Amino acid sequence: MRFRHSPEIWSAFPELTCGVLHATGVTPDVDVTPRPAGYLDAARDRLAAGPEGGFPEIQAWRRAFTRMGCPPTRYRCAAESLLRRLRRDGDLPRLHPLVDLGNALSTRYAVPVAVLDLARIDGDLTVRPADGTEHYLGLGGESEHPAPGEVIFADQGGHAHARRWCHRQSGASAVRDDTTDVLVVIEAMHEGATPAVHRMLDELAAALDELWRVPSRTALLTAEAPEFAVPVRTG
Repeated sequence: MRFRHSPEIWSAFPELTCGVLHATGVTPDVDVTPRPAGYLDAARDRLAAGPEGGFPEIQAWRRAFTRMGCPPTRYRCAAESLLRRLRRDGDLPRLHPLVDLGNALSTRYAVPVAVLDLARIDGDLTVRPADGTEHYLGLGGESEHPAPGEVIFADQGGHAHARRWCHRQSGASAVRDDTTDVLVVIEAMHEGATPAVHRMLDELAAALDELWRVPSRTALLTAEAPEFAVPVRTG
């Protein structure tokens, strides 16, 4: 399968930086506690100096949401939502070791991180405007159809795996205990995003190598090189 952003997305948002990681062999029985704890501590320190709405990374996504026609204080990027929860509750809920790691990394860098179960994605996955026929399954089991023009993560089977770009992931491809094959997508819009996303990929790849003992493949996508190919598993 291939992951990509459509030409319309690159044209409308040339400031986009996207990092992608693929790994196979993920399990739910790994203790990742020290790494998320360090990321969350760094995020708490930053929040102590001022709320997340003032972070350049979050401001850049708010501008992008405004251009998409999404009121940015009603529809927030995933990183902003996590930072708001961390500021309010002092911690984040535990879901799955890799998701917990991705969420903590997201708060550390104030950049959205999506962790997707590849076994539940039908063919290629493209970030593109919806045509209105796609089906979205919410984390609570609710069924929705994104409006035409809304930016979604769409697979070839007509499933939307995220709504309003990086606002909300789908329950259809959420990581579960039986997940083994994952695709991680890191997207940023702020000035200086490229080195930040590169560091995030390196840190996540190092964690997979050290804690899960599995290799990973990573790439930084651009308008000139917009695709990331994932080998199809057989047998």
